[in-house]
Amino acid sequence: MGKDGKQENVDKLSQEEISRYSRHLILPEVGLEGQLKIKNSKVLVVGTGGLGAPVILYLAAAGVGTIGLIDFDIVDESNLQRQIIHTTRDIGRPKISSATDRIKGINPHVKVVSYNDKLTSKNSIEIIKEFDIVVDGTDNFQTRYLINDSCVLLNKPFVYGSIFRFEGQVSVFNAYDGPCYRCLYPEPPPVGLVPSCAEGGVIGVLPGIIGTIQANETIKLILGIGEILSGRLLTFDALRMKFKELNIRKDKECPVCGDHPTVTELIDYEEFCGLKRPDEKTVVEEISAIDLKNIINEKRPIQVVDIRQPHELQIGKIDGSKAIPFGQLVRRKDELDSSRKVVVVCKIGLLSAEVIRQLKDAGYTGEIYSLKGGITSWANDIDYTMARY
Repeated sequence: MGKDGKQENVDKLSQEEISRYSRHLILPEVGLEGQLKIKNSKVLVVGTGGLGAPVILYLAAAGVGTIGLIDFDIVDESNLQRQIIHTTRDIGRPKISSATDRIKGINPHVKVVSYNDKLTSKNSIEIIKEFDIVVDGTDNFQTRYLINDSCVLLNKPFVYGSIFRFEGQVSVFNAYDGPCYRCLYPEPPPVGLVPSCAEGGVIGVLPGIIGTIQANETIKLILGIGEILSGRLLTFDALRMKFKELNIRKDKECPVCGDHPTVTELIDYEEFCGLKRPDEKTVVEEISAIDLKNIINEKRPIQVVDIRQPHELQIGKIDGSKAIPFGQLVRRKDELDSSRKVVVVCKIGLLSAEVIRQLKDAGYTGEIYSLKGGITSWANDIDYTMARY
């Protein structure tokens, strides 16, 4: 350690490390000098789930000296189909803990800096400033914009990845004066338009493909070799097994990285992404699974509307519920019985809240509730025979 408490750069490898990294050392593009760059590098991975898992595993195996992990979630059985850093025995553990154990099992020479927390506007700058590169392993837009803006303000490269069902994207932002994430996506999509993996699903191998590409781009950035995906968006279609590449231009009018930036400090990204509605008329009331069950048992008038897709309804549903898919409910609002309480059900309670806001904006005035926690809470608290997914 240096006098300031920070880890000093090392200028040699141990005999054990030379043996471990021998396949790197015989690459002319890497060699001893390159491996020392990897050993002295510090990479922050935001999220230890589907994308974060392969990124972390390969960066650890490659010998990245310091890997930062930030995640506040715990391991759930539904994660194991794709989040290969976690195992069955890790169910119920903090993801940070199981990911740290896997890193140490792969490479004891790696220092792990873990944050069992959520990345927010309050802590992002303090956390990211300690690292050289940030890798995106998240599944939501508000965190991606937060990472992007933090990296631009701190002048750190941002290795982006995203997945949805059978498709994925990879790029490198804010590297070598290249474009940032906002140059590609100036505004977030409307809430509910792009479901998360938990709501829309994802083929299990896809995050492995996209995550390993992210790890590759990270190692290239560390070594300063090859052509990184700066100014380029690589897209992948797993069903058609096709890669495509799109050029991204740096936007001179970008509010963050443009010639005259207007975003010079971090903002409220949940509000920016439309997840906060301060006006009272769009406040969404929730009902718990237990309260809903009591109403049904007491035969009080109620209408349960399930907005999930037909293939999800086959897994399990509440008896007597009416099926109207998310994208159809607003235009089919006349099918709602305004003389009764209406409870809207989705998988985890996010899309139901959003569609209720849309209904209220469209003029619906009936008494309407979102099932808190969605059908997942019903399976957890009421119907133990219902499969969770």
